[in-house]
Amino acid sequence: MTTVTSPLAGRVVGLGGVPDPVFSGRMVGHGTAIDPVREPVAAVSPVDGVVASMHPHAFVVVDGEGHGVLTHLGIDTVQLNGAGFEVLVRKGDAVTRGQPVVRWNPAEVEAAGRSPICPVVALDAGAEELAEIREGGDVGVGGTLFLWT
Repeated sequence: MTTVTSPLAGRVVGLGGVPDPVFSGRMVGHGTAIDPVREPVAAVSPVDGVVASMHPHAFVVVDGEGHGVLTHLGIDTVQLNGAGFEVLVRKGDAVTRGQPVVRWNPAEVEAAGRSPICPVVALDAGAEELAEIREGGDVGVGGTLFLWT
């Protein structure tokens, strides 16, 4: 079983609270989402594993069981072409849960007219594979978001 923890501090809003039908419709996968605190922060790895995909606005870490967890920093942030994001690791790097991966400022993303809400998605997982999915409340960095069985 994989415990997926929060890469950011903020308020859990669930995928239904994501202003993007691809995420809210669970087309990318099941999971939850965080409305982050509005201050410069480093998004951290939600699991121990290897960075399988790395973009300034999004990253995937695959754990030892082959579970890929996508962290997407804001909505439509790909259009910022990396501006305001500082990548701290590379694709192929081994990371530990809680290790900083990308430094960014959700307030700047919001000021640029985009939502800073961050989906955290279990890629290629069926709904029945996830348990104890958080859908609300405040969460700190490293707080449990869901279990992947």
